[in-house]
Amino acid sequence: MEEKIRLNKYLARCGVCSRRDADRLIASGKVSVNGAPAQMGQSVEPGDKVRVDGQVLTGEQRKVVLAFYKPVGVTCTQRDAHAGRIIRDLVSYPVRVTYAGRLDKDSEGLLLLTNDGELINAMMRGANGHEKEYIVEIDKEITDVFLINMSRGVYLRELDVTTRPCKVDRIGKHTFRIILTQGLNRQIRRMCRELGARVQSIRRVRVLNISLGDLRPGGYRELSARECAKLYEKAGL
Repeated sequence: MEEKIRLNKYLARCGVCSRRDADRLIASGKVSVNGAPAQMGQSVEPGDKVRVDGQVLTGEQRKVVLAFYKPVGVTCTQRDAHAGRIIRDLVSYPVRVTYAGRLDKDSEGLLLLTNDGELINAMMRGANGHEKEYIVEIDKEITDVFLINMSRGVYLRELDVTTRPCKVDRIGKHTFRIILTQGLNRQIRRMCRELGARVQSIRRVRVLNISLGDLRPGGYRELSARECAKLYEKAGL
């Protein structure tokens, strides 16, 4: 730690969690500073001893970002004991990482994993308009009308919101490519359902400048320094 900073930001820099989750940790009484319970909004400075669940933080870690191919059936969660298979069952890495953005259990494809809470925080903010690209198969033939309606934005009755305009193009009789700049809950499935189609499969192939490439389900790789630099730039960090 080189300067006085907010405690939640320090926890994020140390790879503990995102700033939002750091606030929850502080509120739950699991964080202490110099032996005293931490307070919301508190700042820390060089020399302060910060503990989380009794463990002393040793300082900021080297930032790591992994590209991970999440298979179908794996849940993005850290806490749900009833979730079945979760990411940590498949990713064995020397540094503790968590997901920056989510994919629902029934979808597969690219998921970014990192120990950088600042990156997690940036990627989870839907207002940032980060591009995510998907290949989607549905149970009906794709028409021009379907593509136009998807691209213009679809009113989702369950959420009482209209999706942002997006890029959509046909790549097969039942398959299309879609690029979203928001991340509503099960958005693609809801959009298709509103237009009378049922999703058969969803595979995310790109997040910002990072592509799935030749990764296989369950596989992962560490991003290069060049990839990370571009990712951070596009994430606004």
